[in-house]
Amino acid sequence: MINKDTALSTGLLILRVAIGGFMLIHGYQKLAGFSGLANKFPDPLGIGSQMSLIAAIGAEVGCSLLLILGLGTRLAALPLAFTMIIALFVIHGADPWQRKELAAIFLSVYAAIVFTGPGRFSLDHSLWGKKSSPARSGKSKA
Repeated sequence: MINKDTALSTGLLILRVAIGGFMLIHGYQKLAGFSGLANKFPDPLGIGSQMSLIAAIGAEVGCSLLLILGLGTRLAALPLAFTMIIALFVIHGADPWQRKELAAIFLSVYAAIVFTGPGRFSLDHSLWGKKSSPARSGKSKA
């Protein structure tokens, strides 16, 4: 029988790899089309189209790779969540729900990962041990 910690960590591994892979593909498309997008990419933060594109690619490619590996997981999920907040409320804010639904789904997963951490099957856990794992049923070692 599988214990709760193993089940939770397995679920978090599946979630991290799946959502990280989906966003990695999304970011790679931006990277591959960089020259065509650089001057027309939305600039919601006022830093210029090219810098906005670089920031989006950095989050969507770089942070997705970290998420998949489970390395700096909670920290890596923050730029991804921020990118989805901008997509959901600024870029697609006036669009119908079908257009912004994907950003909302990504955002909810990134928020969950920030709170749960990567689980046992991650580089974070291998490098830093239990403090990177989800809390265990309210028990603390005080």
